Amino acid sequence: MTGLWIAVALGITLTAGLVTNLRRARAQRSAKAQIVELASSTAFDRDTGAVRSVQNADLVIEQSALDAIWTPTHLERLARTYWRFLSRVTLGLIRVRYTESERSVVLVGRPLKLLSFQAPEYEMSATRGLVRWRIARGLLVSRQGRDGRGYLQIEVCRYPGEDPSHARLHVEVAVANFYPSIASRLSLRLYNATQSRIHVIVTYGFLRSLARLDLAESRVGRYRGEESASGSD
Repeated sequence: MTGLWIAVALGITLTAGLVTNLRRARAQRSAKAQIVELASSTAFDRDTGAVRSVQNADLVIEQSALDAIWTPTHLERLARTYWRFLSRVTLGLIRVRYTESERSVVLVGRPLKLLSFQAPEYEMSATRGLVRWRIARGLLVSRQGRDGRGYLQIEVCRYPGEDPSHARLHVEVAVANFYPSIASRLSLRLYNATQSRIHVIVTYGFLRSLARLDLAESRVGRYRGEESASGSD
């Protein structure tokens, strides 16, 4: 029943966190980018038990502002921003622990390790950036989804805007090949009503927050100081 109690705790904390963040958002400066579209889709493979959940947003942003942040350094900062948002929206109940080889999402402390990920993988080119964390283990994932079989990733793609001074930025957050322990131990209906619903709400909140272009400083700093896009798709 551990997964059920975790889901209940997350739901209560998420509700409080969303209220707090709505109040904070009203006091913050105006957005630097405009969100023009939000979308979400979740699919469950009944044969394998795997879940794929994708949330995305399109932002219209000034070309010069996007050029300034289109670097490996800022891609790493975008990754850190996701974890910062997760901690803030849950009022610090959920935290991220860093090691050289792993990122762990914990509930209050290490004894309740919800998910652990392998060190992030990065890809970047002139038009596309991606950061992927492969799922290692954790209370929220069943055995068949561990050891890198599933992953969480953030992908950004840039396109020309309707006028030369603006660009269109497509941001996608995806969880793929994920095997939720709640669905396998209890029921898919319970997973959809708790963990899945919470994930979608949190991810939508994260995508909306990107309109402020407030990117957190990286805890690791792997690409700190690299100010140009490099690599290939």
